Amino acid sequence: MLKLRSGRTLYYGKGDVLSYRTYAAPLLVKAIPESRFTGDSNVIFAHNITFSVSSEVLLTSFTEGDNTQVVATDSMKNFILRQTANYEGSTTEGLLAFISQKFLERYPHIDAIEIRADRMPFSPVNIAEGSDWSDSQLVFRRSHNEHASAAQKWIRMPDGAALAEQESALSHIQLIKVSGSSFYGFVRDEYTTLPESFDRPLFIFLDIFWTYEHAEDAFDSKRGGYVPSEQIHDLAHTQFHSEKSPSIQYLIYRIGKSILIRYPQLAEVRFESNNRTWETVVEPDHAAAAGVYTEPRPPYGFQGFTLTRADLDEGTEPS
Repeated sequence: MLKLRSGRTLYYGKGDVLSYRTYAAPLLVKAIPESRFTGDSNVIFAHNITFSVSSEVLLTSFTEGDNTQVVATDSMKNFILRQTANYEGSTTEGLLAFISQKFLERYPHIDAIEIRADRMPFSPVNIAEGSDWSDSQLVFRRSHNEHASAAQKWIRMPDGAALAEQESALSHIQLIKVSGSSFYGFVRDEYTTLPESFDRPLFIFLDIFWTYEHAEDAFDSKRGGYVPSEQIHDLAHTQFHSEKSPSIQYLIYRIGKSILIRYPQLAEVRFESNNRTWETVVEPDHAAAAGVYTEPRPPYGFQGFTLTRADLDEGTEPS
């Protein structure tokens, strides 16, 4: 949240700035064993951007209706869209840093910026070419599944713009594991109606956030330290598949640990998860038998957890 030196909250900005950039620089990343993702052509580099600013000199715009220092939010929108065309990099994080630094250069009376973006994923369609299939580089389809996002806070310092906060994310993951999860051994008392479960279908909603030891790795993929969200979700899928988890808490801990082991350039990984496990209507006779389920009744359970490099055993290395 953007605040003045007095501690007063003061900000304004523009939301839902939809930016459909074509032919950004291609993204190339190192392969990892858990994922086939090695890059993105970035033919469509699309984002939904939210942008807000703060400054001491903007106080009178609230208290006195004085607009002399106000940059109109329509101007912000135009600035974002036009500067997106000038961005020469390949990452969402780099785009946000580029826009923020350029804005602080253009408007020297602005003290701080908060900017976030949701990547709008477009995947190439498959086309038949004779007896083979390939990905079109002309026709794409919009995905409404999980998506990457990033958030940053920039402040003005005497020697220029300084990054105060940064976080990358993979949002709106929805995963169902039909067998291999359990939940038992919890506190039972006069308030307990939930039965113990030794093998249940587990449906989770999951958001994963991560921060870098050095933010430049997020801004410039050519440094070789960029962590793509596609590999993060492949790691999460692999861990969910392989773990016989006794709880969602333990599952996200194991996912987080695998991420930090695989990517030593990350300082922290954070989780927000929801338990959306289906309600059983017809109990299966055994693990591979037919069962019938329906949506769970509200309310739902949720979890939050953060891991840092201190959670890793000394000398832990990727396998």
